[in-house]
Amino acid sequence: MIKKIVTKESNFDVIGFGEVMLRLSPTGNERISKGEAFEKRVGGSELNVVSGISLLGMRTGIITKIPDNTIGHFVKNSIRYCGVSDDYLLYDTTEDKRLGIYYYESGVYPRKPVVNYDRQNSSINSIRIEEIPESVYTAAKIFHLSGITLAISDNAREVGIELVKRFKQNGALISFDVNFRATLWSEEKARKTIEEILPFIDILFVSEETSRRMFGKTGSLEEIMKTYSDDYGISIVATTKRKVISPTKHSFGSVIYDAKSNRYFTEEEYENIEVIDRIGSGDAYLSGVLFGILKYADLQKALEFGNAMSALKNTIPGDMPACDINEIISIINTHKKVGPQSEMNR
Repeated sequence: MIKKIVTKESNFDVIGFGEVMLRLSPTGNERISKGEAFEKRVGGSELNVVSGISLLGMRTGIITKIPDNTIGHFVKNSIRYCGVSDDYLLYDTTEDKRLGIYYYESGVYPRKPVVNYDRQNSSINSIRIEEIPESVYTAAKIFHLSGITLAISDNAREVGIELVKRFKQNGALISFDVNFRATLWSEEKARKTIEEILPFIDILFVSEETSRRMFGKTGSLEEIMKTYSDDYGISIVATTKRKVISPTKHSFGSVIYDAKSNRYFTEEEYENIEVIDRIGSGDAYLSGVLFGILKYADLQKALEFGNAMSALKNTIPGDMPACDINEIISIINTHKKVGPQSEMNR
């Protein structure tokens, strides 16, 4: 399966589909209820993933719909800044056009981070499959989607599922992040919807908690991961392992299962990460794994890139990563090194 990814001729390495949102955050550690100024940034699960892959040197794109106004232009510029193609951006010109917003308040122990959404009737929910150019279905080696997109509306769900089928029919591999959000839909509805598309999925990202709670799976983590391959024919299954010590201190690692070789890949966790902003760190993990699969056809390297990308993203404000491949390789090498190390790059 990895060999197929590497050899497929396509214009893009990865194309994602999903909502792009405006994030508003009080500066510093201020409260939403008290602060008088907000810092604006752009983010969204699928955009975060393709942005990370683009920053590592591959060509990516995003299918989405944004309002044709100044805030939409801000989004377009942010997408371009990370090197993601805007070839498949669709623009909402109706009077009801709007960009979804979420408010994020960072946490410091014992105060937890807080997220408040304002995304009802955003432009992405009016997207129609007929608006999307037919050429996109043969343009990507990998098509990526998350459960968040399937949850935001009936229309987005229908379009997302149809995109999965069309990309699959045209030879792309399908990457899917379950990314369950209880505030968006119920476990029962999520499970029923996702189980319908799992037979189309080649690369699955799912947390252990979601596997046990939403899918009702039992056994060890390794046994659970293997069931997705046994039951649905999924080639690669990845699960992250995050230990939250406090809002500003985490440890992070992961496990990847390869059905073809029946092997599990892992490494030592990144311990005591100093967290500036955890939003998007899971997406950064996906971008590192997908990059590693495409670049090296090696799941151990893919896991190492994923872990390093996630660890680094925790230290960067905003949803999207900010790095290049040389920095990630340096972090990977430092993580493996034993003994005294330099405390500064200079």
